Amino acid sequence: MDIAKSGEELIHICEEQSISLSEYAIIREMEDNDLSREEVFLKMKKTLDVMKDAASEARKKEIFSVSGLIGGDAYKMQQYLKSGNSLTGDTMVLAMSMALSSSEVNASMGKIVACPTAGSCGILPAVILTAGEKLNKNDEELMKALFAAAAVGMIIGRNATFAGAEGGCQAECGSASAMAAAAVVEMMGGTPKMSLDAGAIVFKNILGLVCDPVAGLVEIPCAKRNASGAISALCTVDLVMAGVESKIPFDDTVSAMYKVGRSLPAELRETALGGVAVTKAGLALKKKVYGE
Repeated sequence: MDIAKSGEELIHICEEQSISLSEYAIIREMEDNDLSREEVFLKMKKTLDVMKDAASEARKKEIFSVSGLIGGDAYKMQQYLKSGNSLTGDTMVLAMSMALSSSEVNASMGKIVACPTAGSCGILPAVILTAGEKLNKNDEELMKALFAAAAVGMIIGRNATFAGAEGGCQAECGSASAMAAAAVVEMMGGTPKMSLDAGAIVFKNILGLVCDPVAGLVEIPCAKRNASGAISALCTVDLVMAGVESKIPFDDTVSAMYKVGRSLPAELRETALGGVAVTKAGLALKKKVYGE
């Protein structure tokens, strides 16, 4: 099967062969690594299991980062979920709780899946697991959603970047949110074009987001951006499933993200020399960590 070099080519291949995004990714993995379908799914099952553990661990008990800057928020959100008093509903609160959990596990040196990066590790699991719970999906269906996300991620990686140091947080959390939204659209029966429309809308809404980690650690504001990114993805799924289309194609939004990222000053690309990292509170937290 041909390798898609762009979102447009990806849609064309899927439509021509009457396959989904997930099936495209499965076939690519089989052909690229000489694996059987069963072997491909076994590999993805391991990934899914790690995601499930990371998305639940910090909801069951308070987990704090090595630096002590963050921790306990996923547990708070889980308790808030149990109260039944949320404004946005159980689905949104659960997604935020899961996203924070993975971020806190990451910051405590626990085991996570970098999807596509460690800094954005909470978004994809939170979105897919939350949607899966809401829609009563089984593990095989969740794995197919992860394959769909991978198909979109391959296009982003080929034409732009996932690195905050190169493209800002829009490249990390933005890409994760776009991949997650695309995956859940497929999970809900949407077409490949609808999935890429979801990815495009996410990128448009997150364009220009800087990477400004306090004390240079992937903790503040990263964890809460994971929660925000998960909500962005889920809201975008509803937009697309309602019939809303992106006026700007997916490939154009990926290109715009990359150009904007490269245009950001170095201070706003993971160096901790700009944004909230150099605010009065940000510098005080840095001093607390390093004693400088």
